[in-house]
Amino acid sequence: MRDLTTGGEAGALVAFSLPMLLGNVFQQFYNMVDSVVVGNLVGKTALAAVGAAFPILMLMISLMMGLTMGATVLIAQQFGAGERDRIRTTINTTYISIFWSGAILSLVGVLATPVILRAMHIPWDVYPEASTYLRILFAGMLGSFGYNTVSAVLRGLGDSRTPLYALIFSTVLNIVLDLLFVAVFRWGVAGVAWATVIAQTASFLAALFYLDKRNAYVRFSFRGLSFDRDTFVLSMKIGLPSGIQQSLVAFGHMLLMRIVNGFGTDAVAGFSAASRVDSFAMMPAMSLGQAVTTFTGQNIGAGRVDRVRKGLRAGLYITLAIAFVMGLAVIHFSGDLMSIFNRDPGVISVGERYILVIGMSYSLFGILFLMNGVFRGAGEAVVPMYSTILALWLVRVPCALWFSSFMGVDGIWWAVPVGWTVGCTFSGLYYASGRWRMKSLVAASPGVRRIGTERTEV
Repeated sequence: MRDLTTGGEAGALVAFSLPMLLGNVFQQFYNMVDSVVVGNLVGKTALAAVGAAFPILMLMISLMMGLTMGATVLIAQQFGAGERDRIRTTINTTYISIFWSGAILSLVGVLATPVILRAMHIPWDVYPEASTYLRILFAGMLGSFGYNTVSAVLRGLGDSRTPLYALIFSTVLNIVLDLLFVAVFRWGVAGVAWATVIAQTASFLAALFYLDKRNAYVRFSFRGLSFDRDTFVLSMKIGLPSGIQQSLVAFGHMLLMRIVNGFGTDAVAGFSAASRVDSFAMMPAMSLGQAVTTFTGQNIGAGRVDRVRKGLRAGLYITLAIAFVMGLAVIHFSGDLMSIFNRDPGVISVGERYILVIGMSYSLFGILFLMNGVFRGAGEAVVPMYSTILALWLVRVPCALWFSSFMGVDGIWWAVPVGWTVGCTFSGLYYASGRWRMKSLVAASPGVRRIGTERTEV
């Protein structure tokens, strides 16, 4: 466990975010490996199927990750405030609530797959493979839910390394199984789906086994599980708005995918491949945003608002520098990166144009993600949700429809930085108002007295 209430802000953020960055990179390998394998060994319709199914799957996963965000923030604030006795209760309550949520969402996903794909206007030649891929992933979703729940708990405690170790193991297993099931057994998209399910479930079980021996807080026991209603309500105060926000993002991507689907298989496959490259380039900003959430939670719990401000400033400097370098790199190598997934000229052309537009806008994404990380860590989850509604639903989606009517598929890409700009403006104005400082979910422990912005032992 790591205490983020002391020491240099920049150093603490970098040290805490690096394992998460590596973990996020490895997690992205799941779908990237799926795309590379099917794109090269099966064909561009299989690549399009994986890409078309991804936003739907992310809708379910995003809701779950938003719900676990409540646990991360609450545990971080309890840790910073010294409420050690409440941490165990929060963890048990999280395990129970996420299990039942995951089971219900998994069942709904399997049953609703045909309806969802038809509503998205998936191209007829892509539909069968997309349906197979998506149903298998929905059926095995509890493994993914379990892993992400354990990771969320550990992030709140300041442990970003253990989830990384589990992901490294899982990613290697996924690559091996992908090649075995597709190249040897010839299972097509079903093979990469089963490989993902098996690997994610294995990482969850491995993490539980390891933590049972090493971490008393996270130790899992059916007999010891208990549900606390007040803790659940407090966690949902953050988790539910975060879950809604994450779901709105994923649902917005589904709607954007529907717009892309109208431009044919090349557009769908090109967007699928380019978005995989995009997701890697955004990983540093996303990891720093996650680190800022825990950093803010612990310091708000400890009464150190001064460190929150300094931490955000340090995070912004780091993010802007990385965004500039990443943007130049992906734009320069866009053609080579696209050819990794598929060598069809039409697919590569679509992906290159997407990367050119989005690569110039990574700094906007980084700023938005870090500010929303501060709000969540402070206990203010509604503002990031409003920011998402404004930037995505009121700006990006309408602009994508409008721009694509006279610019073609490129208009969809240009709508992205427009939405991010509006989101940054909204979040920046709220941050400047200072209202987020009053949203703490916990008070300091009896042994801690707040004096201004300082934390003093008594």
